[in-house]
Amino acid sequence: MSEIAETTAHEAYAFACMRCGYGWEQAYEIEHHTDASGQAFVVYKADGDRVPSPLSAPTCLNCGGHVVRIMRAGRVSTAQQWLKDHESKPAPSEQQGGVKPEHHWHLSDLLHPFHRK
Repeated sequence: MSEIAETTAHEAYAFACMRCGYGWEQAYEIEHHTDASGQAFVVYKADGDRVPSPLSAPTCLNCGGHVVRIMRAGRVSTAQQWLKDHESKPAPSEQQGGVKPEHHWHLSDLLHPFHRK
């Protein structure tokens, strides 16, 4: 039996793992269907593949953790761009020939642009 979506919505979400700090974004096609008995059900697709609802039990793509914060789309990409912009500017010690220490990323680094003052 083939399924034809009655309506399809497009949603995107940003995710941040509270365990390892990894952040990512994903767009979804959300298809609303009705089965033969009249019960409504929803099918989520990401990149054309059927996937579980991202809102039910998200799993970190990096560490497999299940404590994942779900945010509106754009939060992770905005934070990553902010970090990229600020990391690319040389520190005063670098301008004088100093060596830049390796930076270890933490969740607080990723979410820093969104903290309220």
